[in-house]
Amino acid sequence: MAANNSLVPYDFFQQDVKLIIVQVLIMIFLCINFLLIVTFFKKQCFHGTARYILFAVTLLSDSLLLFLSNILVILSTFKITIHVWVCVIISVPALLYTTVTPVTLTAMTLERYVAICMPLRHGELCSTRRTVYCILIIHGLSFIPCTVIFSIFFASASLSFYKQHHLCAVEIFDIWQSHLRTAIYQLQFLIMCIIIVCSYVKIMKVAKAASGENKKLTTKGLKTVVLHGFQLLLCLIQLWCPFIEANPYFSSFKHVRYINYIMFYLAPKCLSPLIYGIRDECFFNALKIYASFGTYKRNVIEKFEK
Repeated sequence: MAANNSLVPYDFFQQDVKLIIVQVLIMIFLCINFLLIVTFFKKQCFHGTARYILFAVTLLSDSLLLFLSNILVILSTFKITIHVWVCVIISVPALLYTTVTPVTLTAMTLERYVAICMPLRHGELCSTRRTVYCILIIHGLSFIPCTVIFSIFFASASLSFYKQHHLCAVEIFDIWQSHLRTAIYQLQFLIMCIIIVCSYVKIMKVAKAASGENKKLTTKGLKTVVLHGFQLLLCLIQLWCPFIEANPYFSSFKHVRYINYIMFYLAPKCLSPLIYGIRDECFFNALKIYASFGTYKRNVIEKFEK
């Protein structure tokens, strides 16, 4: 009995350490995203370019999702139950923005495809107005899983259920719906993967025929598409995590869910800043100016004057 009691503080200690690590990672990612979002809104030239607008959408989407998921992690860690109707309010945007980022990544891949393979039509097809329409379409497509899941839930749940207290998790909306939700997500991700692969093949053909500056542009476009594909793969693996955790072999390991959350939930959220915030020279220069509170710009001017 004493041995069992001695394990409790250790488990609590492990739990606290895990929660602290998650909080530190989320705070770092949110701070980076906030800095990138500020850079986008302060620099007027980014507002008329499709890829930067879509990049800002991914940053806002990931930031909101990190914030909401962090609330759910804290509630789950401390076993805090809340009203089901409150859980619904948190879960709807969480489910919506789980899909917004990968769909936006696919749209960004298509933008690169148009820029490299159809340069003469890029200005027409990727105008600011069309980009706004694209963002609305992205949110419409992303809302499909939410509509299916919550339509079934609202039709089957009694009014008294909304007043009950539960740990907030998607599973409370009916266990069998997890299979339906995963099937819808995987169908969406399969379509997105096909689009990314086809875009990569088309850009690769143009890259082989290109030369000089065009060669550099197409090579950079290929690398961007590959990174988008890798990020999309991490998002797809995230959908398989519930099945991995439900496996009797893996369920015996307490750390599996924690590792899945770090690798397949938080990791994809930090790739967008790396892809466009650092690899894009124009955005990176603007970022250095705002991150250094203008001192970088003054140093450049002083060097130029010398």
